[in-house]
Amino acid sequence: MAVISTLYPTLADIVSRADASGRIDTSIVEMLTETNEMLDDMVFLPANGVTEHVTTVRVGLPSATWRKLNYGVKPSKSKTKKIKDSLGSLEALARVDKALVDLNGNTESFRLSEESAFIEAMTQQMQQAVIYGDSSIDPEKFMGLQARFNDKSAETAANVIDAGGTTARSGKLASMYLVCWGPRTVFGLYPKGSTAGLSMRDLGEEPALDDDGGEYRVLKTHYKWNMGLCVRDWRYIVRIANIDLENLKIKPDPDKEDTDGKVLIDLMTEALEKIPHPTGRMAFYCNKDVRTFLRKQIRYAANVNITMSEVAGKEVVSFDGVPVRRVDALANTEKRYTPPS
Repeated sequence: MAVISTLYPTLADIVSRADASGRIDTSIVEMLTETNEMLDDMVFLPANGVTEHVTTVRVGLPSATWRKLNYGVKPSKSKTKKIKDSLGSLEALARVDKALVDLNGNTESFRLSEESAFIEAMTQQMQQAVIYGDSSIDPEKFMGLQARFNDKSAETAANVIDAGGTTARSGKLASMYLVCWGPRTVFGLYPKGSTAGLSMRDLGEEPALDDDGGEYRVLKTHYKWNMGLCVRDWRYIVRIANIDLENLKIKPDPDKEDTDGKVLIDLMTEALEKIPHPTGRMAFYCNKDVRTFLRKQIRYAANVNITMSEVAGKEVVSFDGVPVRRVDALANTEKRYTPPS
């Protein structure tokens, strides 16, 4: 486990290793991961810049030569291109009534518990950006997964699986993602020299006004989270698009040769087979409705590939040994992805 944490560090791993001068309260990270299961797997690495990360991606392999005696070997080189990923800055100002804090002993733990709503709001907004962020539309955000896997003319279209749903039928379409996190595949970014891009600053006491214009004293805290997403190798991400939620069935239909539930499971198998060399931290991500369907499938003996077990105190659904995480940011109202003809 120590080797995995070193080679593939999560946000919690980085914060736990920070020295005392740059330490962020680990309870803050715990709050972030409570409502964002993707953070249990997502590998984080420092960017090589403050606001962006430039990396070289291999787009073609060099050629080798079968050499025979008295003949040389022709030189070759791999084809690469540089990509630039930006980082976004998400901030929040939390205010707590000082009188309430004083009544509870002015402890840091109580103050943090009162500010937990701000922390939860930050992790929800950051998760939304990881899935749907598009810096071409919102320059202050970074490029998320959907924007990279939504163009049928892009090379990433090879890793988009069409589940066959149409908005005309139900109007409720969703996506599921399979991501293989790692330093050479996909990872989160944080500014170099920072503690995982997280900072918390106590701004002290200041006056505030209630709805009737009355003044009272509050304690203010500034939270900041700088983060980005780098996709070094798009082959390690698979999107299952156009999942029709109205068409998912729990119990196999004996009158049909196949069922929609079995199709979804087949598509998850297809997604796993698209990953070239499974390594690092790998997981499926879906919304609560899709995962509810998968959990109900456990009851049927035919679906032996879906299991549920306790990992680190959490009940985890797995498919073929790969965790299936719940990500509430994945919407049920996606537009239909049109696959290449």
